[in-house]
Amino acid sequence: MKKTIALAAALLMMGVVPAASAAVKDAAKDNPFVAVQKTHFTRNGNPYYIAGANFWYGAYLGANDRPRLLKELDTLKGLGINNLRVLAVSEQTDMKSAVRPATTSAPGQYDERLLAGMDVLLAEMGRRDMTAVIYLNNFWQWSGGMTQYLNWFAGTPALDPNVTKDYDTYMRETARFYTNDKAQAEYRNVIRTFIGRTNTVTGKPYAGDPVIMSWQLANEPRPGNAGVSPQEKAIYVKWIADTAAYIRGLDGNHLVSTGSEGLAGSAQDAALFEQAHASRDVDYLTYHLWPKNWGWIDSKRVDATWSGALEKSSHYLNVHIDYAKKLGKPIVLEEFGMDRDGASFDVKASTTVRDRFYKVVFDVVVGRAERGDPVAGFNFWAWGGTGRAANADYWWKEGNDLMGDPPQEEQGLYSVFDTDRSTLALIRQYADRLHALERKRGQK
Repeated sequence: MKKTIALAAALLMMGVVPAASAAVKDAAKDNPFVAVQKTHFTRNGNPYYIAGANFWYGAYLGANDRPRLLKELDTLKGLGINNLRVLAVSEQTDMKSAVRPATTSAPGQYDERLLAGMDVLLAEMGRRDMTAVIYLNNFWQWSGGMTQYLNWFAGTPALDPNVTKDYDTYMRETARFYTNDKAQAEYRNVIRTFIGRTNTVTGKPYAGDPVIMSWQLANEPRPGNAGVSPQEKAIYVKWIADTAAYIRGLDGNHLVSTGSEGLAGSAQDAALFEQAHASRDVDYLTYHLWPKNWGWIDSKRVDATWSGALEKSSHYLNVHIDYAKKLGKPIVLEEFGMDRDGASFDVKASTTVRDRFYKVVFDVVVGRAERGDPVAGFNFWAWGGTGRAANADYWWKEGNDLMGDPPQEEQGLYSVFDTDRSTLALIRQYADRLHALERKRGQK
């Protein structure tokens, strides 16, 4: 491929434009990695749209329950899902609301069995022509994450907002991760170890595996709480740019993304969100939509709060696509969710409100993609599949089924289960529209 690109450049210098164009097209067709072409994704030279799911525990299933993993992947593939967003590593912690066991028991100490679970996941995704977005850290405590790094290297307690009920303090304190030199050094060790790994199933180096679409800095990184200072904002933007450049230096094949929620994770500062994604080493924008978590809708008073939530959600969906257009990069809505009717966690509860919400989201994302705007698809939160809550209070305990809702949340809060027929039908319908769009644009 390098020879083809060099030939194209040489022909351009000689003024042979038609031949150069053909050479560039041939190079794109030979590239199996997801790439960015202006404001859209390509793969093997063809348009590529994300019809995806969040499947954070995929590597855990690869390590502990391969039969379930295969079943979940087959079901997702049957729904038209072509991309999964998954957690790379977890950090061991004393916090109750974090997943166990952890990939990292202490700095530099890894559970090879769990690392090999990612090998299995990626191998099986490759067999199903799926791609993965892999996030390498977590702002939130449910996988240990940044607060556990600070526990290791600053000696401060790992904060669990499920216990303190104080998310404002949690966000302010956790943002100290960006300026702790020892934490940053260890984080880069993790990045280097993970990206430098060779898959024990396929024999492929991770850095050379086209099943991986993107390395993501973290799940929902943010500069701090709502009162974040200009200096703290600048620290956050620099951390993103520096870390993205570090990843790019290790792996020139894969895309790099932030994992940002959008305005909600940027102190409602549009300029900060744009600055965080302006680096040349950040290939595309990300954003998330959580109307219940943000207080826009009351699940027990849906009729009274729906219209306001709809208005805010539609604006949020659209304005971020406009930011992407301004920056000239693609954007992916990589998280959105709604709970079951009556705020129930029971798998048997209906999903009427969720389905209404999903349709609104899909209509905006897929509709604007069809109009040529730079939105490249979606990942719904999250796939629960065949997992089921084991406890009467719906809180996860070690040994229970893993599902879309991580241990910081009630099991069944936002999970899409394999029995949610109406929701699954919607997902399939809009996934089909995105794949039809790929074919249509690929023919041009």
